[in-house]
This record gives sequence, C-alpha cells and structure tokens, in this order.
Amino acid sequence: MTEKILILDFGSQYTQLIARVVREANVYCEIVPFNKPIEYDAALKGIILSGSPFSVNQEDAPMVDIKAMADKLPVLGVCYGAQLTAKILGGLVAKSNKREYGRASFNITKADALLEGISDNSQVWMSHSDTIKALPEGFELLGTTESIPVAAFKGSKTAANTIYGLQFHPEVYHSTEGKKILKNFLINICGCTQDWTSAHYITETVAALKKQLGHSKVVMGLSGGVDSTVAATLIHRAIGANLYGIFVDNGVLRKNEFEEVLEIYKKLGLNVTGVNAREHFYTKLAGKVLPEDKRKAIGSSFIEIFDQEAQKLTGIEWLGQGTIYPDVIESASVHGPSVTIKSHHNVGGLPETMKLKLVEPLRSLFKDEVRKIGAELGIPGEMLGRHPFPGPGLAIRILGEVTEEKVQLLQDADKIYTDLLKKTGEYDRVWQAGTILLPVKSVGVMGDERTYEFTVALRAVTSVDGMTADWAHLPYEFLADVSNEIINNVRGINRVVYDISSKPPATIEWE
Repeated sequence: MTEKILILDFGSQYTQLIARVVREANVYCEIVPFNKPIEYDAALKGIILSGSPFSVNQEDAPMVDIKAMADKLPVLGVCYGAQLTAKILGGLVAKSNKREYGRASFNITKADALLEGISDNSQVWMSHSDTIKALPEGFELLGTTESIPVAAFKGSKTAANTIYGLQFHPEVYHSTEGKKILKNFLINICGCTQDWTSAHYITETVAALKKQLGHSKVVMGLSGGVDSTVAATLIHRAIGANLYGIFVDNGVLRKNEFEEVLEIYKKLGLNVTGVNAREHFYTKLAGKVLPEDKRKAIGSSFIEIFDQEAQKLTGIEWLGQGTIYPDVIESASVHGPSVTIKSHHNVGGLPETMKLKLVEPLRSLFKDEVRKIGAELGIPGEMLGRHPFPGPGLAIRILGEVTEEKVQLLQDADKIYTDLLKKTGEYDRVWQAGTILLPVKSVGVMGDERTYEFTVALRAVTSVDGMTADWAHLPYEFLADVSNEIINNVRGINRVVYDISSKPPATIEWE
C-alpha cells in the first residue's frame, strides 16, 4: 500500500505547490477540501493544512478539529493553517501592523527535526495580514523573523502526535530551503519511506487498468499533447488493441502537426484514426470574435466530430481521458475567493446518448509527473518536451475572427519561431513560447513596394509551473533573426513585436 500525505485545502493559491513539493520527495499526496471527512487508514502518514485568503478571525473562517487530527497523525499548518492551529488551541492571532508580503529572513531559535539542515537567516516567503501574537500553552517557539515574533512553532503535549506551524510558505520558490523543511516533515516527523516512483506508478496503474477494464473496449479522443498521449499509452499497455484512439484535425493545429503526431502514434503502436475536420471547425468559428465564443465553438465541434466517429465503433464501454490532477483539484476546490479566468478547454462532457464509463489513468498526476511517466514508458522526447499548447489551438492565438487564411499565416510564422528556438537551444530554456496574430495591420516597405499587412507578437515565458511566469529575456540577435525570417518568408506579415508582460498581471496566452 502506497504511503500518503493528506493536504487540506483552505483556498490558498499555493496549495498545489505544496503537493508538488511532496510528490518531488517521492511521497504520494492528495489535496482535499478542508471540510471533507478524513478517512484514516494505514497508508495515511500525516496531514498538512494549507494557507487561505481568509482571516482566522472572520466569522465564516473555515475551521477543522486539529486536536482530533493530531491524536491520530502528525500535523503541519502552513500560514493560515498555522494561525488556525494557534487560535483553535488557545493562542492569540491578531491583525498585523502592516500586511507582510515578500521575502524575510528566518532565524531558528530552537533546534528541531523539522528544521534539520536548515541554515540560520534562511530566506522565506511571507504572505499574510494576521500574525500569531501568542502561542497556545505548552507550545514551543522554533523560529522568528525580524518583523514577526512567531514564524515557526511546535506543540508536542496537546495531542498524541506533534503539531507544527509555519507562518511562512515553504512551498514557494522564494523560500530557498522550504522544500527541505517540508521534506523533513515527511521523513523525520511522519516517517515516510519515499516509495512513490514513476516505475512503481506504471506497474500499479497498468495492473489496476487490467482489473478495471478486463476485455472491454475503450475509445479516446487524442489531442497530440503530452497528457492524452501518456494516458493512451498506459491504457494500451493494459488492453492493447481494444483501445481505439481518435485524433481530430480541427484546422487550428500547428504546421504539419496532424501528420507528425499520427506518425508518432503509429511508432508507439497505438490504434488511432485521424480525422480531417478542418472545414467543419472553420464553419463553426465563422463570425466568432470573442475568446469564450471561440473556445465553446471548438469544444462543441470536437464533441460532434468525436461522437460521429465513435458511433462507427461497436461494443465500446469506456471513454478514456487525459485528465490530470490540477483539473480534479479545480473541480473539488474551496469556492468563494477564486473566480473563473478562462473556461477550461478540456472536454467537459460528451453526448449522454453514448453512455460511456470514464477511465482516467492520469487523474492523480501533475504535468511534470506525466512527463516522467511518459519517459519511463518510452514515449519520444520530442513529444514529451513540447511546450504547453491550448486545447483550442491557434484559434486563441488569432485575436478576432479565425479564417483559414489567418491560420496559414500564423502556422508559417510560428513554425519559423519554433524552429529557431530549437536550433539555438532556447526552446528547452523557456517554459512556453508561441506566436500571436494580432488584428492590426500596418504600413511597411518591401523593395520598392508599399505593404499594408498583419503584425505578429512573439511570446516566450519562463516558469516553474505556469501559475506565475516571467517574460523570457531572449537575446536581441535571436529576436532580430526571427523577425527577419518571418517578414521575409511569410507574405502577409510585415511587422513583428515581442511581448514583455509577466504573469500576473498578464496571462501566458493572450486569449
């Protein structure tokens, strides 16, 4: 039985980062809403309480019974989780004199297994407006910062297991030794043996799929992306030719992508049918200008085409999907503080007449874990190393209405940009890159002729997880080469600009 850590989500924007750090330490974990009843079993080794946009002093602040948890397992509270621990168990939490946000220097006041190997004056990341003014009776101070008296603490007398609290966010990149602190909690405090690996996951998952599916047939819509490819390969390992893949050319893929991806599927031994539905999608996209309208048109069109192709198959009982863990977390997260930024472009549902059961072999994995599993499965690096690409494809990289002419322009420009990124080694140094066709024409001069043509924006960002991103500082010479290549080789584009916006406030994609 695989060991597990439970992360209770109180609505923090950083909750997924905690899970990623735990997984990186080869310990399996799950994120659940704070109010979901905990199922205690032999596999569960510890509990982490996340941060939250709430104040523990609000009337509607989310609450849990920390003592009951700690009577069964070790508990670690992070930011709000630490404040909640202090307040519930008899300490004092009050408004800070000023909101504490950003870097701070953490000073250890007492040695502890949680802080083993952590240097004094370690940099940590703060993000809170309340402060713990006094600890509950019997609790010990472990560390402070210049501006707050309680930055880390523990209580070993209140319950059967030790309760820890950190006022800072160890999961954030700016907490330079934060990962080490979390790892100490997992190993030193919870006794985890780090038994969760890619090979272990594949063995367990394929065995579970064989048991779940038996000799049943599965149909799956493939996108050419990492998630659906890895999911299909896992299912194929379990049931072989009983997996039927459908790969739809929606007319807004990258240049030559349809043919190249089908060839990769063939090499992987997958049973995949390629469907050219470009005209269908172009018809549905005609007149659509707003991003949400384009996304919905792409989504509904895919469902129509997929349904048509799936109806040609007989005896299908299951629908395979490449759902990954962030999708699952979003659907079960704490509601209130968050809002919808963009509608999700994964398939949200297929016609009810299909009556298919869902099989989602990646639903417990983060994106980087999916890539590791893919590498273990032997999927080519050229596919696993591809940058994230939106489900609606180039339709949301063409601002305004989508036409076949605009798609061809963007495909040509984007291929030049991508090829040069790969040729110079910049491709693997950035998180994501792409070209955006703007609804802007400008005057230019080509030889002795005046031109009035489109503008494209080049986008490249660096990131760890896509939640935040900085614009990539690509060399000027490289940008000049890309601009010259596009303008000289793509008739219809006479101006190239570079997007130097970070996320936040901008998003990575323009739409």
